[in-house]
Amino acid sequence: MYGVKLLSMGKAVPVRHMTNDELTQFVDTSDEWIKSRTGIEKRHISTGETTTDLAINAAKEALERSGIDPRQIGLIVVATITGDYIMPSTACQVQAAIGAENATAFDIAAACSGFLYGAKLATDAVRVGSCEYALVIGAEVLSKTVDWEDRSTCVLFGDGAGAAIFQKHHKNNIINIYTQSNGGLSECLTLPSIPLKNCCVEQETRSPYMFMDGRAVYKFATTVVPMSIQRVLEGTSYTLDDIKYFILHQANARIMDSVAKKLEVPTDKFFKNLHEYGNTSSASIPMALYDLQEELKPGDPIVLCGFGGGVTWGSMLLVWE
Repeated sequence: MYGVKLLSMGKAVPVRHMTNDELTQFVDTSDEWIKSRTGIEKRHISTGETTTDLAINAAKEALERSGIDPRQIGLIVVATITGDYIMPSTACQVQAAIGAENATAFDIAAACSGFLYGAKLATDAVRVGSCEYALVIGAEVLSKTVDWEDRSTCVLFGDGAGAAIFQKHHKNNIINIYTQSNGGLSECLTLPSIPLKNCCVEQETRSPYMFMDGRAVYKFATTVVPMSIQRVLEGTSYTLDDIKYFILHQANARIMDSVAKKLEVPTDKFFKNLHEYGNTSSASIPMALYDLQEELKPGDPIVLCGFGGGVTWGSMLLVWE
């Protein structure tokens, strides 16, 4: 078994910024209402940038920062629930755009836990020697999935992408990854796919938009995230006190504060950038880690934790290098 380290990162967001005040033009809400309930102040919204565009741009930056030849990449995993096509996969389009001609490429759908699910697949592949470098991307254009007349959802989400390259290494810096799912709770957060319409039946009548039971999601997140963080530390030499930063999926500031309180960890250890980007689903964790990296020093232990539709959740314990 080989060691694995995080080699480099990239990020991409649409040019258009939309503030809470601007949202009041579309929906009955206010800046104070959104900030007090979520911590979100603005978000990036696509005016033409596709999920594929964002994924490619984030991948190109990660590749440039890595200093490697794209042909050295053996695996590309894109986590997304807003792909531009069912086929080809977003990952295959990224592969072509960056010239990673030797990579196996595919997409996964684990919603807001997607980046961590992809990272587990990638690091496992590197660890057993299937590839030397693996590229994992979380990319979303969630603005095309929400009902812009529904203030319970449209105020929450933004568009963006984050990318990470993992490398085979003599020292293991990816200490542990834990993931889990519970399909029994799947109805609390849903996004329909192509409705049935064929020669035998009329088209199904259903909303094409994302649905979220906010209370159920909050209860799920504040219950499972503390457990997930404790679980990823089990069997390691690290404790909660050792962790420099916790990077949670950037869904809601109240969720993060609740988790900090339950774990009895200072809230300033929980990095937040959702005030700038909103909830970007599978992109939120790599985007947050990208924004935090200037504050990190070699040897800093970090815990990443995701939770989302499926329902899915998971955590990663890594040491920054």
